[in-house]
Amino acid sequence: MIAILGAIVVLAAVLIGFTMAGGKIGALIHPSELVVIGGAALGALIIMSPKRVLVELVKGIVQVLKGSPYDKSTCLELLGLLNALARLARRDGMLALDSHLAEPENSDIFRQYPRVLGNPHLREFLCSALGRIVDGSAEPSALETELEADITVREREHHQVITALSKTADSLPGFGIVAAVLGIVVTMQAIDGPVEEIGHKVGAALVGTFLGILLSYGFLAPLAGRLELMGEQEVVVLRAVILATVELAKGANPRELVTRVSRVLSSDCRPTAEELKQLMGSS
Repeated sequence: MIAILGAIVVLAAVLIGFTMAGGKIGALIHPSELVVIGGAALGALIIMSPKRVLVELVKGIVQVLKGSPYDKSTCLELLGLLNALARLARRDGMLALDSHLAEPENSDIFRQYPRVLGNPHLREFLCSALGRIVDGSAEPSALETELEADITVREREHHQVITALSKTADSLPGFGIVAAVLGIVVTMQAIDGPVEEIGHKVGAALVGTFLGILLSYGFLAPLAGRLELMGEQEVVVLRAVILATVELAKGANPRELVTRVSRVLSSDCRPTAEELKQLMGSS
């Protein structure tokens, strides 16, 4: 919702400033310019991006509009889930986690934390990491290295999405010029017409340049920046899962595990002392 509000502010500022200068909103409405700029930008995006990047880009844009899935509520649920799983492992042994990790959708523990359960990336990474402890297939030090390699792959793939969107944003001013040149060509065809008609066509051509720059710097470039920040938030949370996995493998008690994990979370997601106390006492 914040992203939508920001887009509204950008558009409102431009339109209000234009009308304050004596312009008429109707002068900016030229669908043909949008078709040229938008169509060319979309085609360029398709040319440069494999199917996986396009799919992830669409998902990323939808997530930006919905808001980051790694807010404080999610982090608190993650800490609560880790606390519950650590308590279960300490009481009944690591093998007691197997059924919960194999089918988290059917786990009575995971169901108590819907934000974690409903986040496929986080849920799968958590279950995969803890699953390595349950089956005893990796030492804590080797496990940390393997999980960091997994995060590196995720970062690289996420960066590919951001790069594709950034390059598209960079191309928009150029496509705006293309639209403007086409508008001038149309104007030259009507050069013998009335002055009013020529002025209208020149204005339409200039709108193409305006739209290309506005869409680039006002919308797509900020959108790419937002995706980058969301990717960094995800990495912080996934690294918290790595720390929790390693601490659990070393035999840390639930309180120590949750306390240490909470310290690596970003400051806006870190629980207060009271929240941490309530969280530890809820399981």
